[in-house]
Amino acid sequence: MSLTIKDIAKMAGVSPATVSKTINNYHGINEATKKKILDVIKETGYQPNFSAKSLATKKSNLIGLIYAGKVNVEFTHPFFNEVVTAFKKNMGLLGYDILMFSNENFSQDNGSYLARCKHFHVDGCLIITGEEIEDSIHDLVNSEIPCMGIDLVLDGPRSSYVMTDNINLGAKVIQHLYLNSVRTIGFIGGQQNSEVTKLRGRGYLQAMNQFGLEIKDEWMQYGDYYEDSGYTAMKKILQAPERPEAVFAASDLMAFGALRAIKEAGLRVPEDIRLVGCDDIDACRYSAPLLSTVRQDKERLGKLAAYMLNDLINGQSKLKPVFIDSELIARESCGNAILKSKA
Repeated sequence: MSLTIKDIAKMAGVSPATVSKTINNYHGINEATKKKILDVIKETGYQPNFSAKSLATKKSNLIGLIYAGKVNVEFTHPFFNEVVTAFKKNMGLLGYDILMFSNENFSQDNGSYLARCKHFHVDGCLIITGEEIEDSIHDLVNSEIPCMGIDLVLDGPRSSYVMTDNINLGAKVIQHLYLNSVRTIGFIGGQQNSEVTKLRGRGYLQAMNQFGLEIKDEWMQYGDYYEDSGYTAMKKILQAPERPEAVFAASDLMAFGALRAIKEAGLRVPEDIRLVGCDDIDACRYSAPLLSTVRQDKERLGKLAAYMLNDLINGQSKLKPVFIDSELIARESCGNAILKSKA
């Protein structure tokens, strides 16, 4: 039979209320009394009831993790895998556990995200972007539950977000190619209604206009950040009357798909078409040719999201969003010797 708080109180010769206050770090408990209680807990291996502790502290130390889209990136995308790993690590250091919410079989019976967050008494939520953001996300963000977004703009009463400076990221690629004598450049984005695609596309367009470069609709194609969509988009670009000298793909996975389409067409990278991806996933360093890319600081994104969410949970007023710089990594696929370039 498992021990109860009353059992611990009897062994320590104190009241159950004193044991409860000691477990929940209340002030005003005599140090000798506290030590006696903690010694009994240690000797017996007693584990406080989680629900009771949550009621006492009004905190569950649980963070909800939600992939927000009807079309999700989830753990299959290496970029978000690394970001969430950094987030989980830092939330753990802050004393939290992660509860992942599924959007499968989303029905009236299992409730909205807001209803489920209230049911599990989560202290806050991390919301990861996806395509076609679900309506239920907006109800959660507009509630009093602290929410932090990654690559997703949140504007609720207790929310904020962190993302790479995606406009600068897109412009940085065009600037690098322009400085290396490239004048015709295509773009492969994710789904057109995606916030990240819009921002990276805006950076691409702004830089193209800044340098007086021609923008052709047939050179701008869209996918879903995964390899097969990059392959399909690149095939469409290659079917245009003229092909560009270079293509910027808004994810490394789409760049690998584009690389496959280029090789299938009997063309070479970078000799016939230069190619730049985005994210700097591990595979970039092993592809043939080595893939040029834009490195996002995945560790910093996850860590900042953790500490900002912790501040919101602990009463910090609404935080301003944070935009993180990126780094262009020029490898073989854009025709350069291996180097690092910061704009």
